[in-house]
Amino acid sequence: MEYNRQKMNRQKAGIMRRIRILSLILFGLMWAMCLTGCSAAKGNGHNKALRTDSREDEERERKLRVVTTLFPYYDFVRQVAGDYVELALVIPAGMDSHSFEPTPADMRTIQNADILICNGGAMEHWLDQVLKASDTSGTIIVTMMDYVDTEEEELAEGMEADHEDHDGHEMEIEYDEHIWTSPVNAVRLTEVIRDVLIQTDPEHREEYEGQAEQYKKELERIHQELCRVSRERKRNLIVVGDKFPFRYLAEEYDLDYRAAFSGCSTDTEPSARTIAYLIDKVRQEHIPVVYYQELSSSRVAEIIGEETGACPLLLHSCHNVTRAQFEAGVTYVELMEQNVENLRKGLDE
Repeated sequence: MEYNRQKMNRQKAGIMRRIRILSLILFGLMWAMCLTGCSAAKGNGHNKALRTDSREDEERERKLRVVTTLFPYYDFVRQVAGDYVELALVIPAGMDSHSFEPTPADMRTIQNADILICNGGAMEHWLDQVLKASDTSGTIIVTMMDYVDTEEEELAEGMEADHEDHDGHEMEIEYDEHIWTSPVNAVRLTEVIRDVLIQTDPEHREEYEGQAEQYKKELERIHQELCRVSRERKRNLIVVGDKFPFRYLAEEYDLDYRAAFSGCSTDTEPSARTIAYLIDKVRQEHIPVVYYQELSSSRVAEIIGEETGACPLLLHSCHNVTRAQFEAGVTYVELMEQNVENLRKGLDE
C-alpha cells in the first residue's frame, strides 16, 4: 500500500511539473506576442512619420509647373529654366495657333499650372473661356503682349482685307500679335520670364539669372546679324506669298514688304488679283526671292516663282514648329538663324 501511495505521489508531481512547464511556455508565448505587437505599433508609427516626411520632401522637391501657350515662350522658358521646371506646351507642334481649340486635357494642364505664360490677343480667343471655366486661383498668369509696345496691323499695298464688317460698321483696330518675331522683343520677353521664375522659385534665382544672361547673348547675336543684313542690303523690299506675321521684324530692321494677307488673317487662298499684283511687283523690282510661312502651303510662292524666276524660301515666324522639329529640340535661335540667311538671299542678291 505504501508503495502505491509513493507511486501516486510521483505521478502527481510529474503532472504538476508538466503543468508548470506548459504554463511557462504559454507565458513566454504571450510575452513574445506582446513584445511583437508593441514593436509593430512602434514600427507603424515610424512608418507613418517616414511617409509624412516623404510627402514633405516631395512637396519641397516638386518642380515648378510652367505652361506656355505658344512655342516661342516654351523655348524661352526652356532656355532660362532648364531642368528646374516641369514645362508643357498647350498648342501642339504642327498646329496653327489661329485655329486651335483646347481639349479637356489642355484645360487640366492649364488649371494645374503654377505659372501660365500666354500671348494675349485674338489669337488666343479660346483662353478666356478656359480661364473662366477653370480654378486658376493658384496660378500666376503672364500675358506677354502687356510687356512690349504693340503695332497695329498694317494693310500694305496689294493686301486683301475687309475694312468694314457685314453691318457696314468700321472694324476695331487690330494689333499684330506676333511680338516675338523681333529679337529685341525676345530679349525683353526673356527678362519677363526670368523675373517671374525668380519670384515664384527664389531658391534657384542664381541659376535663372545666369541662364537668362547667357540666352540674352544669343538673342543679341541674332539681332546684330540682322542689323548687318539690313546695313549691307541692296534692296529693302521683301515679297511674301502668304500671311505676313513679321510686322515687328520689319519695323526693327526697316524692311518694306508686300504680302497676300496680314498676319492674323483667316484667309488662305488669295485672289487672282492679289497674285497678279505680287507677280508684277517681283518683276518690276527684280526681287530674287519670294517667301512663304511655316505650316502653310508654299503654293502661292511657287506660282509667283514660276512666273518670275524668283526662288521660294521659308521665312519662319517661329509661332510653331513641326512635330519632327519639336521632337528634335529645334530652338527659336536656330529658326531665326535660318531667317537671317534667307533674308540675306532676298536682300543682298
